[in-house]
Amino acid sequence: MKIHSVKFNFIMNFIMAASSIVFPLITFPYVSRVLMAAGNGKVATASAVITYFNMFASLGIPTYGIRACAKVRDDKDKLSQTVQELLIINSVTMFITCVAFVFTVALIPEFSAEKELYVINGIGMVLNMFAITWLYNALEQYAYITTCNLLVKVVSLVLMFLLVRNPDDYIIYGGITVFASCASYVFNFVYAFRFISFKKKGPYNFRVHLKPIFRFFAMSAATNVYTNLDVVMLRFMKGDTEVGYYNAAIKVKTILVTLITSLGTVLLPRLSYYVKQNAKEQFYSMIGKAVNFVVIAGVPLTIYFMLYADESILFLAGEGYEGAVMPMVVLMPTVLLIGLSNITGIQVLTPQNMEQKVLNSIIAGAVTDFVLNLVLIPGLASTGAGLATLAAEAVVLAIQCVYLKDILREITREVCLWKVVLAAVLSAVAGILVKVSVDLGAFLTLLVSACVFFGVYGVVLLVTREKFVWEILDGYLGKLRGRT
Repeated sequence: MKIHSVKFNFIMNFIMAASSIVFPLITFPYVSRVLMAAGNGKVATASAVITYFNMFASLGIPTYGIRACAKVRDDKDKLSQTVQELLIINSVTMFITCVAFVFTVALIPEFSAEKELYVINGIGMVLNMFAITWLYNALEQYAYITTCNLLVKVVSLVLMFLLVRNPDDYIIYGGITVFASCASYVFNFVYAFRFISFKKKGPYNFRVHLKPIFRFFAMSAATNVYTNLDVVMLRFMKGDTEVGYYNAAIKVKTILVTLITSLGTVLLPRLSYYVKQNAKEQFYSMIGKAVNFVVIAGVPLTIYFMLYADESILFLAGEGYEGAVMPMVVLMPTVLLIGLSNITGIQVLTPQNMEQKVLNSIIAGAVTDFVLNLVLIPGLASTGAGLATLAAEAVVLAIQCVYLKDILREITREVCLWKVVLAAVLSAVAGILVKVSVDLGAFLTLLVSACVFFGVYGVVLLVTREKFVWEILDGYLGKLRGRT
């Protein structure tokens, strides 16, 4: 089995992350205009509800499975047994969850009124058990994951334009959304035979997995409270239209977070491996580069989309979504906060078996989010939900930084903050000048302003010789010289 370099894995995962940006940029403007805010809100609510059931069905296996498999990936027999044990545990929890899901949809009037939509999402939940993406992440098989993901997205895109034609097609859109998420799962399961065996070779040891799985489940549960509860609370307190506004703002945030956290996804198996080998120097060096990447990429993205929230919402969702502008402005700082907490929590604490500390921070964030949602949503609606999420993310990161106070200097030594701040300030000034002087329509304004904003940002980093940027540039120039 070939294990590619972190650079190759990052490129593959970046391509997948980029596709997660490009495809919504194509699909969301179309869907928003066809389904309108109410139709979008119904699909978003069903998706948020099924997320909770998925959470119970999978427990903490999606994250724990990466670490557990990464540690035994050099031994096919141990790896095979680990995968079998996790799948058996998953099948039991999936059955219990499916029973609970059926009763929930039948008993809650708001859900039973849209039972077709919820049944479709329930099918996706069952198929999720066969995804075993945690195995491919542990084996760092990102080329396969990326290729499969892109093929499914292309098919989903074609289906959407062919079948979603009017506001009543929101159920069809919900089905296509499930297809886009789950179509590759069967292929994943079959392809896994290349790396593991599904033949039982010895007695199973489920007990060794249960404690960490439930710990990761608690982390997942707490996280889902403040990443999905706002949508559900909005639906019950303010209705589908307000959820549609909030979903438009969340869509932009999700796209940017996917981009920012793309590096962290490929680091967890490698970092878990370093911890097992006690390779601290490599561990901290890689973490430092990850922090630098998040800061350099997250700061300008946050500022730019706060400045151009109006144009972004108009381009993505169209007329009738003005209510999404302020929630988007409020949510944008979470892009940077989530990027950093993904490193401090998932990439630093988790590989060192400190999940309890991550859980503590997430619980604090979940409590903050729930309380603030109750207080802010009645008066501020979707903007209040955004403020609650922003506060929750800030609490999570702050607590994790307290836990890591002794090594923060070690993992942030790669970051030269003043250079990033200078570049951000100058690019923000340039962006404001473009905003007040250029009115070319949403798309062209975004195109011109992005070229100016990120152009100024990049030039300032190059002029100040920011280390991370110059390492990338030197590596690229070195390859070009090698070809000549």
